[in-house]
Amino acid sequence: MSTVVGVFEAHDRAKEAIEALEEQGFSEDELSIVARQNQNDESEQGTMEGDGVGDGIAWGGGLGAVGGILVGLGALAIPGIGPIVAAGPIAAGLSGAVAGGIAGGLIDLGIPEAEGQRFEEDVKEGRLLAVVECEGDDVVQAEQLLQRYGADEVQVYD
Repeated sequence: MSTVVGVFEAHDRAKEAIEALEEQGFSEDELSIVARQNQNDESEQGTMEGDGVGDGIAWGGGLGAVGGILVGLGALAIPGIGPIVAAGPIAAGLSGAVAGGIAGGLIDLGIPEAEGQRFEEDVKEGRLLAVVECEGDDVVQAEQLLQRYGADEVQVYD
């Protein structure tokens, strides 16, 4: 299993990338999103409804409802970062790794600690991570779609 990570400055481009991945047959079990919850910019906030902790949280970036992936949207408070939102399989890993931050949660996906810390810094600075867990030809397809939809950086980890 490989992990493809796209870093997006523009959250609307991330939304388009996730929608394109879903249209190409990637499932909710393969797609994850991690972003810092933006409580200051009311103009870009939307209300996401999900279960439990994620019920009715407002967050920046204007992602809106991206297929089914945001149904399980959850909010976490990460020390040193503040409130983040996560959806997809990565959300469970992050909830168990709150003390280790985002970097600690990414290690379980095969991402080296130093890279995970860099991605954590990206989220801290307001960027969004789109994470795709896949194998075979899907790895290349995921990488190409993230690039096509404007990821500022795309990395693949085997």
